[in-house]
Amino acid sequence: MTKHNFATQFVHAGRKSRYTQGSVNSVIQRASSLVFDTVADKKEATKNRYKGALFYGRRGTLTHFALQDAMCELEGGAGCYLYPCGAAAVTNSILAFVSQGDHVLMTGAAYEPTQDFCNIVLKRMGVETTYYDPLIANGIADLVQPNTKVLFLESPSSLTMEVPDIPTLVNSVRAKNPDIVIMIDNTWAAGVLFPALEYGIDISIQAGTKYLVGHSDAMIGTAVSNARCWDQLRENSYLMGQMVDADTAYVTARGLRTLGIRLKQHEENSIQIARWLAQRPEVKAVYHPALPSCPGHENFKRDFKGSSGLFSFELCKTLSDDELANFLDHFEIFSMAYSWGGFESLILANQPKEIERIRPAIERKLTGTLIRVHIGLEDVEDLLADLEAGLMRIQG
Repeated sequence: MTKHNFATQFVHAGRKSRYTQGSVNSVIQRASSLVFDTVADKKEATKNRYKGALFYGRRGTLTHFALQDAMCELEGGAGCYLYPCGAAAVTNSILAFVSQGDHVLMTGAAYEPTQDFCNIVLKRMGVETTYYDPLIANGIADLVQPNTKVLFLESPSSLTMEVPDIPTLVNSVRAKNPDIVIMIDNTWAAGVLFPALEYGIDISIQAGTKYLVGHSDAMIGTAVSNARCWDQLRENSYLMGQMVDADTAYVTARGLRTLGIRLKQHEENSIQIARWLAQRPEVKAVYHPALPSCPGHENFKRDFKGSSGLFSFELCKTLSDDELANFLDHFEIFSMAYSWGGFESLILANQPKEIERIRPAIERKLTGTLIRVHIGLEDVEDLLADLEAGLMRIQG
């Protein structure tokens, strides 16, 4: 089969005739029970329930299989499991490979709910977590223990946007123990701007809620695995009862069709705004992986195929509560909301002490308020005017 470029893959992935049945998009097959005409049919479905046979709703329907096939094509995996949200994809991927007495290496700049899972659930299970600085490079080898089962990566890091040297991290850990399962939260890159499995990573995880869906109206998580880890990931996730409904799977597959062009516009808009912010007197530093001011920028240039719309910038001062409220409360286009990846622009703030609290393994400290923005698909001039008005509100 011809290997097509991403622009074509986004449009056609997962659109086999079995899934579309004559329509342009995959069918929406809502089902719990799937009926067998004969005992022989039931036996055949049971035998092939791991391989796309219609067996039982929790194993998936044609709608789910279409999305799973599409994700495997886009990320080069042997299998894709679907979860009700990104956090479920992260936690169940880890749970599939750890037991009491095991050890996990977790990036110290991980998404905060991922850290909470390690500190609460894994700790209760008797699984130890060691947090490492994402820019540790070869030093990661010194943290590998005989019972280390998982290395968890995130690139770029949440909030502070560091881009780790992933080839060095992977090779250093593999040299100590080739059996360690390596996972990455690949949400920022939508699973495609960074081809994780090509870099020796076993499982690429993302909150499809963000860029895959793209419209802030559905929640889903995906984990695309290589052949080595697929069976264990699939069966453990199934035992944990993880699944999504057919309508959400359909909406996500539909989102793929415009993913390529949306990412290009997010990238173009965000880089233009990041460069503008870097020239502002109110801004101490801009942490956009495509800019040299971002820690790990050289790694980004080497490893990534492009950038998305999420980045952060540090103000020259720490805003008081009143200053911060005055800054955030009066934007006309930017909205305050958790999540990101939709068509709309969003803004949130974190204070240095808050960042330090959730980043104890990171030596680099902030001195000013950190502003995280997701740059949407609006006109850039309108977004710049909105940001300029906001920055004017904190002068003096």
